[in-house]
Amino acid sequence: MAQAASLAQLQAETSCPICLDYLRDPVTTDCGHNFCHSCILQRWEGLQGDFPCPVCLQHCPDRSLRRNTQLCHMVDVVKQLPNTEGEGKQQEEKPLCEKHHQVLSLFCEEDLELLCPQCQVSCDHQDHHLVPMEQAAACHRKRLKGSIEPLKKQLEEADMALDMQVSKSYELLWRVEHKRRNLHRDVEHIKHFFEREHNEIHVRLLNEESDVKDKIIGSEHQISEQESTLKSLLSEITGRCVQPDLDLLTGIERIHSTYENLESPAGFSYELKKEIFPLPPQYFGLHKMISTFQEYLTLDAETAHCSLIISQDGKTATFQGLEPNSVHKSKAFTSHPAVLGSEGFNAGRHFWQVEGRGLGELSLGVCKESFPRNVPIPPTPDNGCWQIQLRATTPGTGDSGNSCRVGVFLDYELGEVSFYDLYKRSPLYLYSAIFTGKLMPYFSVGSSSTSVTLNLVEDEV
Repeated sequence: MAQAASLAQLQAETSCPICLDYLRDPVTTDCGHNFCHSCILQRWEGLQGDFPCPVCLQHCPDRSLRRNTQLCHMVDVVKQLPNTEGEGKQQEEKPLCEKHHQVLSLFCEEDLELLCPQCQVSCDHQDHHLVPMEQAAACHRKRLKGSIEPLKKQLEEADMALDMQVSKSYELLWRVEHKRRNLHRDVEHIKHFFEREHNEIHVRLLNEESDVKDKIIGSEHQISEQESTLKSLLSEITGRCVQPDLDLLTGIERIHSTYENLESPAGFSYELKKEIFPLPPQYFGLHKMISTFQEYLTLDAETAHCSLIISQDGKTATFQGLEPNSVHKSKAFTSHPAVLGSEGFNAGRHFWQVEGRGLGELSLGVCKESFPRNVPIPPTPDNGCWQIQLRATTPGTGDSGNSCRVGVFLDYELGEVSFYDLYKRSPLYLYSAIFTGKLMPYFSVGSSSTSVTLNLVEDEV
């Protein structure tokens, strides 16, 4: 009995862990495991940079293999030993077909099943494409390896989608909070008109905020689940690629089906509900004006004076003072710190809102497209500029309640430019004229200003 056990152990030591047969042209890895030269090269086929040992998964840099001549001679000696019992045990260890009790050596590409030679002639697989197990394993190993990079890419996209969703969630919550503050300010201005309505709207906003948070949590949960699924599938496929053929092909249909049926969670979007107060009569005209004639302007950086910094989205102009050796653009103002809107108007009615912050003076209005930009003359209606001057007094505290917000309304055909204090909902000034040619939105900062920022805003106060 002890002799038989020793013989079996000797035969195991001279067998390839991949093909389970006697070693052919044996080679040894750096970690000390032995394989058939052809088996280990087939197992590493298609890999780049990372060559794991099929037994211990230790990295083998540069496919470093040493030919084991002594082991080759030992295999020849072991083959001469009586091995009837060993062959029977090896035959018992090989997986057998449950139906025909023969060794599973074929693979059906249509049903993705392991078969024995007797299954080949059965009616279930008679017309199917059958290939040897080794060939099928090589094909599916290559296919699985090909899915690794797309899965990694999907995982990266899932991470990016999660980051973007988190960013959107903060923006939505900020908008809800910003909207609540604006509504609260209006309530303070006309509190005696709608104290009861304010309480009802506040409750609706709380419910809306709660609804937004619930939807955000649900969306993040879906994306996190997808990320977890992708990581799990990627880990399983990576592990499968280095397993023996039998383990690789067992259950291969489930892996392919999971990978091919991956679906990205639907993106989350939410439209904030528009709250409208039952404002007193003097508010109705301005509210209708804003909702009907609102324009979404941007600033033309090509016309900006060199002391003004225009934001990338064209919505903000920041006064920084004149820098020496500044380069002037051909269309830019050089006479005073001013900038024009990107789009002009030669007909119709148009409304836009401007918020001013900082310390200093600012001017808003419209001017003719031909208004001189490099001649030091004051902007007046006589030379084609209709504007009002304001003073920003808020030292960048972030408190919108103390900043100034002005609405500009242009009625081209009627020949009027009117200005409104949007916080007090009251008119500031009105110009009447006969307009000809294109009029451009005009924005300027006083030369004595220290730090002034102009913001084009679109939400209704």
